[in-house]
Formats: sequence, C-alpha cells, structure tokens
Amino acid sequence: MKRLSFDSFQYEFNRQQEPRLHIEPGETIQVETEDALSGQIRKAGDRRDKAKVPFSNPVTGPIYISEAEPGDMLAIKIEAIESRDGQCATYTGNPKQLCQWLGTDVPDGAHVCPIEDGFVYWSEKIKIPYTPMLGCIGTTPAYGMPSTMPAGPHGGNMDIREVTVGNTLYLPVFVTGGLLYLGDAHAAMGQGELSATGLEMASQTALTIDLVKGKTIAGPRIESPEEIITVASGTPMERATAEAFAQMILWLEADYGWNRWRAYDLLTHVAEISMGYYEGGGLAVKIAKQYVEYPS
Repeated sequence: MKRLSFDSFQYEFNRQQEPRLHIEPGETIQVETEDALSGQIRKAGDRRDKAKVPFSNPVTGPIYISEAEPGDMLAIKIEAIESRDGQCATYTGNPKQLCQWLGTDVPDGAHVCPIEDGFVYWSEKIKIPYTPMLGCIGTTPAYGMPSTMPAGPHGGNMDIREVTVGNTLYLPVFVTGGLLYLGDAHAAMGQGELSATGLEMASQTALTIDLVKGKTIAGPRIESPEEIITVASGTPMERATAEAFAQMILWLEADYGWNRWRAYDLLTHVAEISMGYYEGGGLAVKIAKQYVEYPS
C-alpha cells in the first residue's frame, strides 16, 4: 500500500504544485495529515496562536490519479481514520455571531483530550463517542486557488460528518489528475461545529480512490450503506440548503429514474439535513436508500 506522509503546511488547493503521490484508479493508500490547529495544541498549557500561525486546516497532497480528466468523477471510499498520537484537541474560539448574547470576554479554553477505547475523554466526567470524519477534502479547481477555509463544488472545508469511515465521497475532477488534498480530521463534531473547532486530530487515513470516466457532477456527493447525500455550501445557509435539495432531486432524476417533481414532493416528507460549520454555510441533504429504490 502506498503511503503519503505529512510533509509541510499547505493551506491551498494548488494546481501548480507538483503531485506528491501518483496512483492508479482503484488503489488504496494511507495519508498522514496534521490537525486543523496546525499542531499548536499538543499538551496542557498550549494555546492556538494565530499571530504565529494565522491559517487553519493544513492539507496533505496533491494526489495525482492516473487517467483522471476534467468531466470525470472520483469515488473515494474512506476505509479508516485513526489518530496519529491517541489524542485530539479543541479550544473555545471566537463566538462571532453569538457575541450579541454571550459577550466578547471569551476564555481560550484550549485542552487536549485522550482517545481511548472508542471514546474521546473531553473531561473527567464526560466522554464522547469516537466518530472520526474528514473536515477538509477536495479536488483542485481549474481556476483560482481556494484556501482550505471555504468549501465549494470541489469539496474543500465542508465539515460534514458523513465524510466518514465506510462511506464513499464523490468529487468532480476539474484538472488532469484530479489533484486531491485532504486534512482537518475530527475525532468527533457536533452538528453546526459551533465554535468552528471540532475535536481536531492529527490523523492517518486509509482511502480507496477510484475513477468514474465521463461522469460529471456539480458538486460533492456522499453514499453510505443506508443513504445518499448531496452537499452544497455558501451563505446565507438557506441558499446552500436549497442547492443541496435541488442537486438531490437532479441526482434522483438522472441516476434513479425519478420524475423531478415527484422527487421534490418525496423529499419534503423524508429528507434529513446535516450541518457543517454554521457560519460557513456547509449543508448536506440526505435520503434513505429505501425510498430511492422506488421511483414514481
């Protein structure tokens, strides 16, 4: 199995960077990533100092997938996400829109949480189930050079909990080779990622990356054993919600034989929503496969 180590802090999806790994479609690889806090909180007393490291969400890559061309689609099966050092970290962060009600006198709140026996020990009395996910993963756009802060049609900083072990993420290809980057692993994250900081961890992730030739999609999709999921991003979040619903309807129409207006009706009654960082506008719409199988 090929392995890609964490090498240096990168904060852009950069099509001008030389690929660090070349793979064939269908290969399974292991990728090391640094945490979203750029490794600044590792032990008691550490603090997130943006004066020294102003950026967040360093990614590892790019990964070049042979035969991938614009208009194709990557199918990325997430096989495993593991902590590299048996711990994760978080801090209070800036409450931003909450300041109207909570004020601006915010403690740093930085602390390191051990990961043991399938739980994150957030405090001596509170343990949180270990449910790892990738917050930031994406292909490289054909124009511009987005940072690892926003999400978009390429993926990016989606912070969607369903980008997790056992699920397959579908991403559009915009440039030759796809040029995939990933990072920002979380040991767990609540809906909305309120403080913009999950339980951040340096990770080792196993991925099987396949290629679907000639399959063009408008943005990220996810498939779990039980659901299909569309992802959109942008603000206001109502706009991202509308786009994610529309992309789900078009997916049902194109691939599953649904009439779009019957799908529109059905989603009104059975769809669910998953939120990424509430201020960033990342939003996923989900529908159980039990409904998808019966076009009407």
